[in-house]
Amino acid sequence: MGPVYTLVGLNLCVVALLMCLVWGISFRIKDVSIVDIAWGAMGAVVAIVTFLLAEGAFPRRLLLTGMVGIWGIRLAIHIAFRKRGKGEDFRYAAMRKEQGETFPFRSLFTIFLFQALLIWAITLPVQVAQLSPEPAGLTGLDLLGLSIWLLGFGIEAVADYQLNFFLNNPANTGRVMDQGLWRYSRHPNYFGESLMWWGVFLVAAATEGGWMGIFSPLLMTYFLLRISGVPLLEKGLVERRRGYREYVERTSLFIPWPPRGG
Repeated sequence: MGPVYTLVGLNLCVVALLMCLVWGISFRIKDVSIVDIAWGAMGAVVAIVTFLLAEGAFPRRLLLTGMVGIWGIRLAIHIAFRKRGKGEDFRYAAMRKEQGETFPFRSLFTIFLFQALLIWAITLPVQVAQLSPEPAGLTGLDLLGLSIWLLGFGIEAVADYQLNFFLNNPANTGRVMDQGLWRYSRHPNYFGESLMWWGVFLVAAATEGGWMGIFSPLLMTYFLLRISGVPLLEKGLVERRRGYREYVERTSLFIPWPPRGG
């Protein structure tokens, strides 16, 4: 078995095992939404394990591990602080109510192991690129990828900070966040997240055959826009926030853009 299959197979086993442990904790505390904290952390784990085991060009290994590691650790810490003192996320609470007593066991497969498989798939270009010895040094494509990643990181971090500051003000209870970056996009944090993965892809694409990893940012962007990100949040926000329908009418869904009507 070649080094690629050995490495990616090992990483799959590692994230699956760790997610099983997180599921065990969720089973005990009756809160599945801790998987959102684990999501970013699993990406960082994959990148670090790969860095320690792969023997590709060191500068690119270090760059990819730093990009994915910083992304994952910041995201995990952010979600952990956001969740502190709160119960189960409304999305998972609705699933628990709908599925009844079978939900805790079903969640192992439909939530935890599914997300383990998903983060493993999204980080495949990161894993494979770290095995490549060429190019030995960083190229213009690496630097372009890093630049896009930095832009995405800044947008996501600032958007998260602005939203937290807004929500922590009791005067804003029930109001729509339409300030700062949120004036130009209904989901600027997701836009920043997508940009980061396009940046990671470009760094991986600097290696031979790396362009085949384009499925990674496409998959991440698709899930953010169509599956687990925007659709579930938008549905809940329309119901819980007065004025959200009007906000939708004037504000770009994803890519920051001047609001309609000024």
